[in-house]
Amino acid sequence: MLYRTMPKIKENLSVLGFGCMRLPVNKDRSIDEQRAIKQIRYAVDNGVNYFDTAWPYHGGKSEPLLGKALDDGYRNKVYIATKLPSWMVKDRVHMDFFLNEQLKSLQTETVDFYLIHNLAGPMWDRLKQMGVLDFLDRAKESGRIRYAGFSFHGLFDDFRTIVDDYPWEFCQIQYNYLDEKYQAGTAGLEYAADKDLGVIVMEPLRGGSLGMPEPPPDIKEIWNRAGQKRTPVEWALRWVMDRPEVTTVLSGMNEEAHIEENIQIAGQAEPNSLSGQELSLIGQAARTYKQLMMVDCTGCEYCRPCPENVNIPGALEILNRLKLYKNEKESKFMYVIRCSGILSGSDENGYASGCIRCGDCLDKCPQNIPIPDMLEIAAEALEDGQMNDRLTAAKKMLNME
Repeated sequence: MLYRTMPKIKENLSVLGFGCMRLPVNKDRSIDEQRAIKQIRYAVDNGVNYFDTAWPYHGGKSEPLLGKALDDGYRNKVYIATKLPSWMVKDRVHMDFFLNEQLKSLQTETVDFYLIHNLAGPMWDRLKQMGVLDFLDRAKESGRIRYAGFSFHGLFDDFRTIVDDYPWEFCQIQYNYLDEKYQAGTAGLEYAADKDLGVIVMEPLRGGSLGMPEPPPDIKEIWNRAGQKRTPVEWALRWVMDRPEVTTVLSGMNEEAHIEENIQIAGQAEPNSLSGQELSLIGQAARTYKQLMMVDCTGCEYCRPCPENVNIPGALEILNRLKLYKNEKESKFMYVIRCSGILSGSDENGYASGCIRCGDCLDKCPQNIPIPDMLEIAAEALEDGQMNDRLTAAKKMLNME
């Protein structure tokens, strides 16, 4: 495992961080605790020391799970990062309430890296009026948090303002080879570094879409031209880790094989280690993906729950799959499996056609996707009169009949 330091913090952080937003789950969508704990401890034993969670992850169950996983001496080996749920805060007192409850859930006296969650300009202005700067100062003085940062999902101008408004130690941004000019982007990465902030990167695989084992044919052809053969996951992670401004790259790992692969990659990803030819190939892959993809969904699930039970990320993922692979038969079958409810044992389906355009999802989406419009396109492309036949076939395939 390779390690890096932040300009204001001289402790070594693993270049690979463990994101606890997509832990392994049971059929009822509850966390598979035994498996998740085993995965977290395996990661620690193999050098990962930065673990990122948040109040809303897994319906509020991620923080308690991480606290449990770090029992038996593991807490002393790692750095915990969690976040103030900014959109839920009602006043200054409420900020202390959330932090104190998080300390209990995480079974710790101190959060090493504490972030103000999901910031953009209007939210930051609102929190400042409530006294968030005083909250951060006092939380640090009392020892409840060690370092203050923020996660960002807005425009670059807002990012620059937030960076300049407080003596942060670090920030967290979405960054991957498709998002160089999206949200904070490369400009934000470089601005933060110029201000001596450490940078934590989220969504390096863009919700997994950049790491599919079998990439679209046009992307596969690009990777086949590389002299050094790498998996799609390695190309994506190495591109982010190649930037010396990046401290740690978060990966929402929930498969043992993925954890092993990512740890191996993080042991080789020195800054500025990709060649000019390799960077050129990645640029070609980025341009091709942008031409092929229908919607910029990362699968973060901030849009859920939907009042009408629509499986928004599932529907948009399959819509992208249809556009990327152009296999209508397979996409329609996968759509039924993902969105019918059979995987969770629900009798209520989550098909895109269930959208009533209430708009509840629009303010929640950090990607600013016109979700109702995209769901209408998904319903038209993926739903037809053979849905029940596909559902019956899916149940037989999954031994549910």
